[in-house]
Amino acid sequence: MHRFSLMPDRMVMTYRDVSAAFLTELEIKLLFVDIDNTLAPYEQPEPDEHILNWVADLQGAGVEIVLVSNNNPERVERFNKDLGLKAYPKTGKPFSGDMKRHLKDSGLKPEQALVLGDQLITDAWAGHGLGIRTVIVPPIRDKRTWFFRFKRWLERPVIRRYMKEHPEYVYPFEQLKAAEGKQNAGVE
Repeated sequence: MHRFSLMPDRMVMTYRDVSAAFLTELEIKLLFVDIDNTLAPYEQPEPDEHILNWVADLQGAGVEIVLVSNNNPERVERFNKDLGLKAYPKTGKPFSGDMKRHLKDSGLKPEQALVLGDQLITDAWAGHGLGIRTVIVPPIRDKRTWFFRFKRWLERPVIRRYMKEHPEYVYPFEQLKAAEGKQNAGVE
């Protein structure tokens, strides 16, 4: 794995695809998870029942889950209230000293950790910069600002290359394209 690569190690359709069995197979003990557009859309202030159950399942399998977000402390604290996880707001991904310190303090090796997120430029780069494997999901409801559209435009060639090189790990891309079409048309 190249330390500054945007190429994810896996792409899956939803955070729920990163199951306890999946993490056990990869021998993962520590999961760094982005919140916005990975677990929930920006507008969802608190975790829903699916997220609560997913976290409980992973913890039951002995996986430590850590929230890592570039969002503000108020957003992260409110989302984390019912989860009670270790959480780092304003992490500055891809340059996340919080993740590096947490990994060191955990005593685990980078190969025992995984980063789950929706952005290559923040999440994949942050993970790979620490020697950690990454799993990327399509954004739940992407922001349509010029900044986010530009970042997604930069990510497209990397995603195409990933799909070509790793067809066995590609989520159903046609479903994603259909979902994007509905999103762009304003259909939920």
